[in-house]
Amino acid sequence: MKLSQLLAICTLCLLPIAASAQASPEVSKVLALEKKWTDAYKLRNIKIMTSMLAEDFVITVEDGSVFGKMGYMSHTADTATQVDLAEESDLRVVVHGNVAVVIGAYHEMGTSKGKRYEYRDRLTDVWMKNDGEWQLFASQYSVPLAQ
Repeated sequence: MKLSQLLAICTLCLLPIAASAQASPEVSKVLALEKKWTDAYKLRNIKIMTSMLAEDFVITVEDGSVFGKMGYMSHTADTATQVDLAEESDLRVVVHGNVAVVIGAYHEMGTSKGKRYEYRDRLTDVWMKNDGEWQLFASQYSVPLAQ
């Protein structure tokens, strides 16, 4: 096999990898919003969090509790909980028109009512573009059984 043929085959094999490494502008926007959301949660910045949520937002948290927008803001504002670490990883985003679905891993540590806690969750967030702006429409966090 000639060197030029070998280089051509290698190039063709690497194209899908290079293409997948480049996120679309919409995927990049959603990933930036995920980080902003997580940072605002950690800092308990209710104003930023509220601005990112759709009016009919719904979230299911680790213990199975379900909250709407205002209920979750009240839950998050609870001063008995101090979040020391909140980070997402292994995020994958799929965009279909004006809807983006994010799945990934979530790690949180802190103190609640004087006791240390740690979660290692899986998450699903659903973002919807309304009037050109992405808003968080639904979230679900669950603790894998193998913990």
